[in-house]
Amino acid sequence: MRNTSPLPSLVQKHSVLIDGARTSISLESAFWRALKRLAAERSMSLGELVSEIGPAAGRGNLSSAIRVHLLNYYQQKADQIARDRRP
Repeated sequence: MRNTSPLPSLVQKHSVLIDGARTSISLESAFWRALKRLAAERSMSLGELVSEIGPAAGRGNLSSAIRVHLLNYYQQKADQIARDRRP
């Protein structure tokens, strides 16, 4: 029997330039790819997108804020697709 479980997504540190300062973000590769995809979709640099997400972190963890932002974004997108498919 073939193992079809997804490969583990290891947390990796990534460096992003935000307002001229390097910031380190620890994200799983799947979240990093989604962040890059969203930045490209919105014609923004990674730094611009992270800077936009950052204030949502408040005093919390920026990496967690990015994960929540991406989850919310793609959930809204999935909800819209489901609404569009309704008769």
